[in-house]
Amino acid sequence: MTQFEVVRLGHKGDGITKDGVFVPHALPGEVVEGDVENDRVIHGRIITSSPARVTPACRHYKACGGCALQHASDEFVADWKREIVATALKNHGISAGLETIHTSPSCSRRRAVFHGRRTKKSVMVGLYGRASDSLVPVPDCILMTPEIMSAYGALERLVQLGASRRGEMNLAVIATETGLDVSVENGKPLDMDLRIDLGQVVREQRFSRLSWNGEDVAGEAPAYLRFGKARVVPPAGAFLQATAAGEAALVRAMRRAVGDAHRVIDLFAGCGTFSLPCAETAEVHAVEGVSEMLDALSKGWRQAEGLKRVTVETRDLFRQPICADELNRFDAAIIDPPRPGAAAQCDEIAKSALKTVGFVSCNPITFARDAKTLAEAGFVLDWIEVIDQFRWSTHVEIAARFLRV
Repeated sequence: MTQFEVVRLGHKGDGITKDGVFVPHALPGEVVEGDVENDRVIHGRIITSSPARVTPACRHYKACGGCALQHASDEFVADWKREIVATALKNHGISAGLETIHTSPSCSRRRAVFHGRRTKKSVMVGLYGRASDSLVPVPDCILMTPEIMSAYGALERLVQLGASRRGEMNLAVIATETGLDVSVENGKPLDMDLRIDLGQVVREQRFSRLSWNGEDVAGEAPAYLRFGKARVVPPAGAFLQATAAGEAALVRAMRRAVGDAHRVIDLFAGCGTFSLPCAETAEVHAVEGVSEMLDALSKGWRQAEGLKRVTVETRDLFRQPICADELNRFDAAIIDPPRPGAAAQCDEIAKSALKTVGFVSCNPITFARDAKTLAEAGFVLDWIEVIDQFRWSTHVEIAARFLRV
C-alpha cells in the first residue's frame, strides 16, 4: 500500500492529492494509505486525521450516495462552499464579500426521488450508491423530513404493487401542507385492480395525491404548498425548493433584492416561489417555460387575498429570452435559472435599462459567467448569500443582488 496526502477537495467531495489522485471520504491535510485503481484510492485507511473530521451521523452514509460530506464538520463544509463561490467569481475577475451561509437542518429535506425495484423475494426502495447504479435502502435516512420517512413502508408497497421485475420505478415525493404528494414513473400500466390497490394505499397513508405514469390516480386532499399568502397546487412532480428553510432564505433574499420596486419581472418563475411573495408589495409578471406551472401559479394568486396584480407568460427563455425593450417596463428583475444558467437572458438584461436584478443560482460556475456579463454592462455585485439547503452534499446555491451604477 502507498500513502497519500490530500491537498484539496474536488467538486464532488473527494479528496485530491497534489498528483491528482482521488481519495474518497478524505479531507485536506489528511494522510491516507491504500492502493490505486484508475486514479482512485481504494480501501483507503486514514493515517492522519483532519481536525475537521467528524463521525458521520447517518448509518447509511458509507453505502448511500445521497450525502457526500457527513465526515466533515459543519464549519468546514460552510467555509468550503463559500470558497467555491468566491473562486468561481474570482476566475471571472469579480470580487464580492460573501454574507453568512444559510444551512438547512437535518431531517428537513421535503423533496426527494427514491428508486424502487422488485427482487425475487421482496422489494427494494432507496437511493443510488455513490458513483454507481446500485440501490441502497435508506429506511433511517436523517436527511428527509419525518413525514417522508414515515411513509417508507408505503413506498415499498407501491413498488410491490406496480414495479415490473425488469424495470425500475422512480418515486418523487414532496411533503405538502396536506400530506405527501407522490409521483410514480415507470410503473406498470394501470388497470382496474391496480387502481383499487393504489387507492387503498393512498387512503391508509393519507397521501394528498398519487400520480402514476403522469395520471392522477387518487388523493385525500389538494397537494397545497404555501408561497407567501398564496396556496398553490403544483403539477405532479413539479420542481420545489428542497427545504422550507432554504426556500425561506431565498425568498427573503429576493424580497430584499427588489426592495420597494413597483413592477417586477420574475424569470424562470416556476409555480411562484418568488412571484407570489413579491406580489404582496409589487405587481409581478411571471415568465416560465412550463404552462402547467403557470396555471398553478395563477390559480393560487386568484384565490389569495391582499396581493397585487400578477400576470403570467409561457416562454422558453433559452430560445426566446425577454428582450431589452420588454425588460425596460420593469423596475427590477428576479432570475432563477436551472443549472445551465441564463446566458441569452443575461445578454438582454445587459442591454436593457434595468438597474436592479435579484439572482438565484444552483451552479456557481454558470452564475459567475452570467455575473461577468452583467458586470461588463455596468452592474455591480452588491451582495451575495450562500444557501446550503442540500446539507452534507456538494451542491451550492446562491442568492445575490446586482445594481447598475
